[in-house]
Amino acid sequence: MPESRYGRAHTALPVQAPDHATSDRRRRLAALLADIVPGARIIRVSQREPGRTWPSPHARAYDAQGSLVALNRARGLTAARWVMRTHPEANWSEAYDLDLATGVLRPAVEAYAIADGRR
Repeated sequence: MPESRYGRAHTALPVQAPDHATSDRRRRLAALLADIVPGARIIRVSQREPGRTWPSPHARAYDAQGSLVALNRARGLTAARWVMRTHPEANWSEAYDLDLATGVLRPAVEAYAIADGRR
């Protein structure tokens, strides 16, 4: 999965969550993940780990400036599984960005489009 042409993640713009109970659960997940990965602002989750041909939950973390935050395999796998279980409606053949400040999940492609000025 390519990051961006500068090697940094783009920040996702917030959108409204549809349900208060669901959005509360998602905000709690974001708070838990922020505790597990200190300094992270966005967690990018996908079903494909780079370098593997079979599906495997994978996560990368980025700070507020878009720089990569180091995750060990256990934390990355745990974060990816938690996000996937909290958002079962998402199409996990694509990558998604979870904003840890708001708990909003957005397709990673939207972050690229916003940063390139196409939106």
